[in-house]
Amino acid sequence: MVVAHPILTCAEAKDFEAACFAGDEESEWAAMRKAGRAVAKAVLMDFSEIGEFPAAARVVVLAGKGHNAGDALIAARHIRELHPHARIEVRFIYGERALRPLAQRAWRELAPGATSVSRWLADGYDLLLDGVFGYQFRAPLEPAVLALFAEVRALKIRLRAAVDLPSGLGEPGAFQADFIYATGIVKSPLLTLPNAGRIRYLDLDFAVTANASERVLASATLDPLRALRYSRSDKRTFGHLFVVGGSRSYPGAVLMSVLAALRSGVGLVTAFVPESLVAAFAARAPEAMWVGWPETPEGGLALEGSHLLAARVDRASALLVGPGLGRELETLALIKDVVSRSFVPLVIDADALQPDIVRAGAAPRVLTPHGGEFARIEAAIPMGSVTIRKGPITTVQAGDARYHSFFGGPVLARGGSGDILAGLTGGLLAQSPADPLEAACRAAVWHGQAADALAQAHGQVAVQTTQLIDFLPAVLRKDHV
Repeated sequence: MVVAHPILTCAEAKDFEAACFAGDEESEWAAMRKAGRAVAKAVLMDFSEIGEFPAAARVVVLAGKGHNAGDALIAARHIRELHPHARIEVRFIYGERALRPLAQRAWRELAPGATSVSRWLADGYDLLLDGVFGYQFRAPLEPAVLALFAEVRALKIRLRAAVDLPSGLGEPGAFQADFIYATGIVKSPLLTLPNAGRIRYLDLDFAVTANASERVLASATLDPLRALRYSRSDKRTFGHLFVVGGSRSYPGAVLMSVLAALRSGVGLVTAFVPESLVAAFAARAPEAMWVGWPETPEGGLALEGSHLLAARVDRASALLVGPGLGRELETLALIKDVVSRSFVPLVIDADALQPDIVRAGAAPRVLTPHGGEFARIEAAIPMGSVTIRKGPITTVQAGDARYHSFFGGPVLARGGSGDILAGLTGGLLAQSPADPLEAACRAAVWHGQAADALAQAHGQVAVQTTQLIDFLPAVLRKDHV
């Protein structure tokens, strides 16, 4: 079950909201309150990536005129409810009298204990909330606003958060956010904004039904994994993943893929790796079945080992090839032959992402390239393939449909994170071999949410990639933003 919501243009979002609320101010107010609460919750969660939110935090809101300002003011009020000693300041860009009715209402609720200011604190702020412009912004930025944003860039601010969209939408001198909280509907400019911050989608249950090719993946994609399993099941119920990879040059990659696959819920994992690695790997992960493969002189998988896979392949429900493989010509020829002959769905990763390999054979496949690998294979990707394109935004593509995962962040920018994604994808594909798209989307969300949980627990810097694996269970035990 892929749960994904349409990404709309700003004009489409405006039309939807006009039809949804039909000028009913109380309905709009209820949605604004919901958005503000969601922003507050998400900001505090994301702040934990850099430390504990201070009891006496210094918070400043940049407020424009309309609903965007109202959302930010309500978010500030909820932050103060949780942190009563926080210092809340509001900088009204056009003055208090310019506030529209609902934003004025939000300010009245916040005003007791908050301060309207015209000067900045000399020692900066812990949090800044940008509520200046919403999606109806029209370029260019006014000189006074440009000057204000220039002042903001010079301030010491630990976290800069934009409500819905960063004010200025990528215009020269626009607001630069660390996090952007898309409230209710993700607007399409967020996919192309230069130097955009990390995007969080805050689902407000708007029930948008547009038939959009661009969609945002929701946490509910993982709900089937959060449910109880069938009580009469056994290990064969949940599939059997075969993994072919590894080399003496890159031994850790295939081990990380297997470790991740073992946490995916798959019933069985068999890994075919160079024979010199088997003893160490079996000691590290005894749950997997390790098959030693004859090696080339350089330590890669040799062609002569083909019979090992051929004798067992009828037991597999999915196959993962590529992690830690290396680029020896003999090994790549072997993998091309494996892919050509496969009758079970495949995940093709890392050095196996070569044009002649990804187009070989007819089995359904999921490809897991980063940007450079995608450029190498793009012209060779067969119709019907599913691609997980890794990057600041992970995008799963099937035909013309693109599903974007905004989970994860810079904590994933380290070696091995792709190997863990590959193993997770393979394990999920083995459990649902008839639906590669579902497996790919589920893997992207789970991988990203584990990265978020890791960063929130330990920060972005002093962590190891393999720690991601230990946060996979926590993601299934509670919903994440």
